[in-house]
Amino acid sequence: MGDAAMLLAGGDASGAVLVCDEGLSFWGGVDPETGRIIDAHHPQAGARVSGKVLMMPTSRGSCSGSGVLLELALSGLAPAVLVFAEDEEVLTLGAMVSERIFERPVTVVRLPADDYAALARQGEARVFGGRLMAYGLDIALERAEVDRLELSAADRAVLAGESGAAAQTAMEIVCLMGVAQGATALMDVTRGHIDGCILAHSANLIFAEKMAGMGATVTIPTTINAISVDRENWVSQGVSEDFGSRASRLADAYVAMGARQTFTCAPYLLQDRPRRGECIGWSESNAVIYANSVLGARTPKHPDYLDLCIAMTGRAAVSGVYADAGRVARRVVEVAFPDAADDAVWPLLGWLLGKASPDRVPLVVGLEETSPSSDDLKALCAAFGTTSGAPMLHIRGVTPESGLEPVADADRARIGAAEFAAAWRELNAGEESVELVAIGSPHVSLDEVRVLAGLLEGQTIREGVEVIVTIGREVLAAARSEGLVVALEAMGARFLPDICWCSITEPLFPSRTKVLVTNSGKYAHYAFGLSGRKVRFGGLKTCVEAAVTGRVSSAPPAWIGATS
Repeated sequence: MGDAAMLLAGGDASGAVLVCDEGLSFWGGVDPETGRIIDAHHPQAGARVSGKVLMMPTSRGSCSGSGVLLELALSGLAPAVLVFAEDEEVLTLGAMVSERIFERPVTVVRLPADDYAALARQGEARVFGGRLMAYGLDIALERAEVDRLELSAADRAVLAGESGAAAQTAMEIVCLMGVAQGATALMDVTRGHIDGCILAHSANLIFAEKMAGMGATVTIPTTINAISVDRENWVSQGVSEDFGSRASRLADAYVAMGARQTFTCAPYLLQDRPRRGECIGWSESNAVIYANSVLGARTPKHPDYLDLCIAMTGRAAVSGVYADAGRVARRVVEVAFPDAADDAVWPLLGWLLGKASPDRVPLVVGLEETSPSSDDLKALCAAFGTTSGAPMLHIRGVTPESGLEPVADADRARIGAAEFAAAWRELNAGEESVELVAIGSPHVSLDEVRVLAGLLEGQTIREGVEVIVTIGREVLAAARSEGLVVALEAMGARFLPDICWCSITEPLFPSRTKVLVTNSGKYAHYAFGLSGRKVRFGGLKTCVEAAVTGRVSSAPPAWIGATS
């Protein structure tokens, strides 16, 4: 397709132009009930996207943005037109699902750089008759069509409906996304991971039950992400019957379609995890980035709903990081690593790396003498996904493919003491007094439970402070077998399986909380937009000190600003 202007979804539409200075995650960044940008860290925070010609280079952050867009479309609050300058999958997929399954079109356009810059200077624009028009602009748009792909006989049979209506719809969406990605063929994948199982809005339930009702069935081993309730205990936890039953129905729909009841946002912590070079079809941004970067498996950051379509067909477009070329770094980021840093440095660095490389795979240099644990890398990958749209990163001397040479014209960026200090300030907007310690975004590992138990041993959690740990079922069972859960519960900590911080709502989220502290860069970024509470960020030791004292010092840790 080259640099042609493309019409990827929808048709005729118009509106006022709203230009986002940087990519936006619709999940955690746009309120599905109002259409307003709620990401407090975004330059356009507070603006309303509904009915706009919304422009951004590409999206970023969570794979769940496709579901937010579908919810906006179903309630009449979606942008009229989405305009991107680069490859974008999450919102494009949401628009395709909205149009093809629910007959609620959202127009999506991708423009070459010069056309994008010209449109960004306009006040209003419209798409009409396959052209994008504004004052002084008239741009012909090429329509994405399935016939651009070379398909196997089996693929064509599914497209013809020989495997049923649900599989036919799934294959249509896989193929159209392939065209949008510039692919020319499809490939087999070995396993899937479903992300759209959080009841953040009604669209996820509507979609899942629609597909289950059509007879959808997964054809490859498929795991399920964290959901919105503790599936076995929500009734006794005071969750409302309406919310709890709908959240359970959402999980039940994916189980009925053949997915495993794993309910974790960290599927790489399961016993059977992907191997290096294995092509998989995962969603959930932190899981995708970890799988690519740390395990060396291969999966683009598939948007919600496309993950189910891939799991149903066992097929995905040959594009992005499935191919060798897509895994090569296009930016080199030099890091001056802080001296004597604690574990908070890794999520903080991940957040900064996403800022430094929001739209391309980076190679990180300067960490060759560090020895990050798998949990350090988990935290880094999750935070990286909040500020970058890239599906992976390389760390020289640490990650398995870091020996790949970057492209010849790779540009460079640098992260040093000033950047670490600024990031710490931005993620620490709350007061010293805290009421909630939030651990487990992504879900904690067994090693993290062990460390938490060691740090809390012999201490008492302060009255008025709650310590809540979100955890996957498999890890929870292992922690129980070691006696860690009983010990920590005796100290006053609570474990919540099946659910993650990014999906917790009241009453599980303590309503009296004014300020929370977390060791997660991901949750520190999203928490205010999701909960309305102020946030403090620090390492696990800082979180334990807050649990015991009810306070977090407003002074940055000593290692902030201390680089060699």
